[in-house]
Amino acid sequence: MEHPERPIGSFRPSTLAPMSKRPIDTLCADLQAEFDSDPSGGGIPSLLSAYQAKHSDWNDWAMWSDDRYTRNLVSRRDSFELLLLCWSPGTQSPIHDHAGQNCWMAVLEGGLEEVYYSQPKDADDNDQVLVERGLAKSYAEGEVAAIDDSIAYHLTQPAGDARAVSMHLYAKAIDSCRTFCPETGPSENMALGYHSVRGELVGDTPAETIRDRFSLSASGALRC
Repeated sequence: MEHPERPIGSFRPSTLAPMSKRPIDTLCADLQAEFDSDPSGGGIPSLLSAYQAKHSDWNDWAMWSDDRYTRNLVSRRDSFELLLLCWSPGTQSPIHDHAGQNCWMAVLEGGLEEVYYSQPKDADDNDQVLVERGLAKSYAEGEVAAIDDSIAYHLTQPAGDARAVSMHLYAKAIDSCRTFCPETGPSENMALGYHSVRGELVGDTPAETIRDRFSLSASGALRC
């Protein structure tokens, strides 16, 4: 997919249309209506697929880093959190879980690969060893996938040498998750932050700080 080149970390507020006029705003409203009618989100894949097929206004939210993937917040509400993740070539997520939350992922540009990890069958509950399950799942541009913690731990990375963009929808916002480092062994709880919020760079600011800075409600809602 072709898109206008933007310097890494750039922000051009003069080019951004009011949120009420954007397709992504309509998507947020439709997602809210879906969760209100069906908390399990049965209609979510269709909504994400329809948006991906017709719209590219997400480009205004896409901000990049050469040496890591970025988490760019689009909307945070009581019932869901919507993010754009931008993957430069050679970047990858930590090995992580989803803190018990369901997640839907739509690949907007490029391709992604998901690698699964789990405890060995003979490990006890206190054993922090993980092994790669030898299962890498690839997602092409336009695909939508549902991900939950039944897969245990996984990591995500671009497929091949091209960069990628994915839209991630979480049922309830995730402020932290468990990560695992193969070199050090034990898993640990990692606080999650945002690279940008509504098109404004915030420099991986923790979610708690974002609530204060953008005057979020006590529940942490940031509506698009």
